[in-house]
Amino acid sequence: MTDEPENLPSRRPRTVLTQISPRAWEHPADRAALNTLRAIPGVDEVIKKIFGFFGERGVRLIFQANAVRVGPTQFPRVHRAFTDVCATMDWEPRPDLFISQTPLVNAGAFGMDRPFIVLNSGALSLLDDEELHTILGHELGHVISGHSLYRTILAIILTFGLRNLPFLAGIAILPIQIALLEWYRKSELSSDRAGLLASQDPIASMRMFMKLAGGGKLEEMDLDAFMVQAKEYEEGGDAMDTVYKVINTLFVTHPFHTLRASELQRWVVGGDYDRILRGEYPKRGADDERRPLADDIGEAGKYYADQARETVESVAEVARKARDAFMSAFKGPSSR
Repeated sequence: MTDEPENLPSRRPRTVLTQISPRAWEHPADRAALNTLRAIPGVDEVIKKIFGFFGERGVRLIFQANAVRVGPTQFPRVHRAFTDVCATMDWEPRPDLFISQTPLVNAGAFGMDRPFIVLNSGALSLLDDEELHTILGHELGHVISGHSLYRTILAIILTFGLRNLPFLAGIAILPIQIALLEWYRKSELSSDRAGLLASQDPIASMRMFMKLAGGGKLEEMDLDAFMVQAKEYEEGGDAMDTVYKVINTLFVTHPFHTLRASELQRWVVGGDYDRILRGEYPKRGADDERRPLADDIGEAGKYYADQARETVESVAEVARKARDAFMSAFKGPSSR
């Protein structure tokens, strides 16, 4: 069994990324999906009504009434890892971090004015120190990118359901929910990159995806085999499989773990990760606003155009096969 898949650099000492801007790691599809969401009629009204009903204190009570706040004497291993992560990403003020008693391995960044992070207890036994750095860096990436508000709004909608939120009556909420889910999934791709930048261990990042997918012991798994599986998922199958891949993700909050591993590997192999570690990244503040909006739109447009073209071509292929099968069914036996 091998531990390091090809095309990924080995572990190196962590570099402090002084004043790094979230633009350094944000996926172009993240920004495109967020712009699409903001353009949907009624979005602002939904956010204002949910925010006004629950408020900052109400949100905190919802998500951590039954959790333990991490500190020097509360989960010290997690406290040390989170201290390292905040220092590496050069981020202050440090968000509150809570451990929630939940066996499902997951984490989340929530809140409105003062974001906080919740880590499920199942992660503590499954993830090693470097993988813990990765998942904590992922959630801190959401905080730095300003994702917490929209993620909280979606979490409330999914948790309570429309029937229990009567103040949203009369608003066409389904298009907003679908757009929120699409953005939520793409924001995960951004924060996967932030998680890698926080741990600066590509192998640990890929290993985390494998553990999140399988949940088994590391000695019983093979990272190379998992990356082959990820490639097969992306590139394998026929036209109908591509259609199913789109349908299967419409109402889920996270991209599939194999897809996340492949997407992050492409980012590393493409050179952006190494460039950031060399100090070639936008800074928060003035540098953060220097990038033209047209560049973001162009990158996002290309990403979605490529995806759309592949999907449309697949749908067209399925339609052609269905047409041929329909025509064949009404043809009599060939005359001889």
